[in-house]
Amino acid sequence: MIQKKSTTYPEAKKKLEHYCAYQERCHWEVEQKLNEFHLITEAREKIIIHLIEHNFLNETRFAQSFARGKFTIKHWGKRRITQELKLRKISTYNIKKALQEIDEEAYLESFSALSEQKWNSLKNETKEKAKQKFISYLQYRGWESHLIFEKLNQLISVSSM
Repeated sequence: MIQKKSTTYPEAKKKLEHYCAYQERCHWEVEQKLNEFHLITEAREKIIIHLIEHNFLNETRFAQSFARGKFTIKHWGKRRITQELKLRKISTYNIKKALQEIDEEAYLESFSALSEQKWNSLKNETKEKAKQKFISYLQYRGWESHLIFEKLNQLISVSSM
């Protein structure tokens, strides 16, 4: 059996500084990365403290960056962003702060454009199948149900004219 080589404290610290400098990380991701280095608990804790003190690791900054990125690039809704942040063990306070990064007007504009694009792509489907696919698509991306159903009713009334 091959024994995995454990990393020394200075090597692990340097690698994690680079890991956090490359992209925003949350505590949970850093802890997962630390598991690969087979360090004792005390060394792991010292590295996390070092990363926080030297501003390599900041959970609020991570949550805000994550929310902005997933909204603007992947067009996720607030429900999906919240769910993904919870999976990364982000505090409720930081999740609320992150969601404040999303401009409400831009949020509704993005939802409207995304939903209209999806609805137009379903022209060849039966009305019931189109509704089902429309709702599933937007729910998977984390948009709120009330927005989805309001938009669906609006699109149905426009298309039936």
